[in-house]
Amino acid sequence: MNVDFEDVTKEASFSADSVNNWVQSTLDAIGFQQDYEIAIRVVCRDEACELNRIYRHKNSATNVLSFPADLELLEGKKILGDIVLCWPVIREEAHIQNKTIMQHSAHLVAHGVLHLLGWDHMTDSDAKKMEAEEISILHKLGYPNPYLSQDTQSP
Repeated sequence: MNVDFEDVTKEASFSADSVNNWVQSTLDAIGFQQDYEIAIRVVCRDEACELNRIYRHKNSATNVLSFPADLELLEGKKILGDIVLCWPVIREEAHIQNKTIMQHSAHLVAHGVLHLLGWDHMTDSDAKKMEAEEISILHKLGYPNPYLSQDTQSP
């Protein structure tokens, strides 16, 4: 297992160890057993906006972008791809949704990893399946349902 983590903003309030845990928990939850490599980069709003414009043709920053690679190396390691997290957007969303930064960040890492493995939310049924998996992953990590605001969660 290798998670290459870089925070170019130097502002993210989570560590590489937390990110490794979130990635591994996501892969464990879906039964992924292969040795893997993922790159995760925390960026500023401008970089996220530029990547979103180039790759998704949307002129705004978004919280998470996933770039699947799905490459198999000779030694059996699978390169899953890259995940880009936009720190300012994550921080703002967590505040607006009344969630902790850790909860929201863990959710977005899990969401990004699932995208790297081919999961999507283009149809209602795919969205429900992906959301259910994310809820389960976050629950195992000790976080509440990410699709409910903290105000509506039961204790």
